[in-house]
Amino acid sequence: AVVSTQSTGVESQEIPDNAPASCPGPSSNNAGKLDGCAGCPNQKLCSSGEFKSDASPADVKKQLIGVKNKILVLSGKGGVGKSTVTAEIARGLANLDFSVGVLDVDVCGPSLSRIMGVNGETVHRSSSGWSPVYTLDDIAVMSIDFLLSSEEDAVIWRGAKKNGMIKEFLCSVDWGDLDYLIIDTPPGTSDEHLAIVSLFKQSKVNGAVVVTTPQEVALSDVRKEINFCRKLKIPVIGLVENMSSYTCPKCQTQSQIFPATSGGGAALAASENIPFLCSLPLDPLVGRSGDNGLSVLSEAPAAGVSAGYRTLVEQVVEFCKPK
Repeated sequence: AVVSTQSTGVESQEIPDNAPASCPGPSSNNAGKLDGCAGCPNQKLCSSGEFKSDASPADVKKQLIGVKNKILVLSGKGGVGKSTVTAEIARGLANLDFSVGVLDVDVCGPSLSRIMGVNGETVHRSSSGWSPVYTLDDIAVMSIDFLLSSEEDAVIWRGAKKNGMIKEFLCSVDWGDLDYLIIDTPPGTSDEHLAIVSLFKQSKVNGAVVVTTPQEVALSDVRKEINFCRKLKIPVIGLVENMSSYTCPKCQTQSQIFPATSGGGAALAASENIPFLCSLPLDPLVGRSGDNGLSVLSEAPAAGVSAGYRTLVEQVVEFCKPK
């Protein structure tokens, strides 16, 4: 299924390509409720809630009153491992007996449900809002994945539609009392990022963990993300260099898969005057764990990448302590 924009001749409405001719559009109050909606593969997504949210920063503050700390995971570049870093931060915090929630606001490319081991699950709506899905280690997870009829469905929405979904996630999910809410974002500095920042105006975001890989093609985009944080007054917790090096398990030879031709993450952090949080090696264990919804922290606690994640989590906790 593909959700896209079709012209009706009178106005532009968000109509699924595979919807019946009588489709009222997922923004309609009748979305998913009409007789003609029966059998449509998008019925579950459309009936999940009101997407034309008029939520305000005050609404977000009220809904998240029980959330003590809110952390953004950002990067100007795609493919650097933001979702994996988000998942392992959450699991590392849970290992320290903190109550943790994870919100995936990458509406068009959600992957956290699989990494967290809860893909294929569904959410339920009650008078208090959507109930997040919980992992085996009691981490609350919310993603658009849970609202789709199939994991293979593609969501192709314009900015306003994606922003409406983010508002729903922040104002309609019953997160309850949490020590930390970790928010995984899409790459870049686009509508989704602006929506999040504007909605958090009255509800403090503690800071952002910025993720990069060592090569200059990633660093150049990550510099823009750091500038984005400065312009919008988002505190930067620090920079994580992911996939920094690879060590052969047989001969122990270390290779730079993504050569740090301009000094890598450490040099960027120094030039931008932000903390360099850790360097995470490229380890196949991370990929295998993520594909199976498992944590490398529990699957390979002695691995170098696990030590790096523990260091990262410790610094996040320290940053969020009351000053």
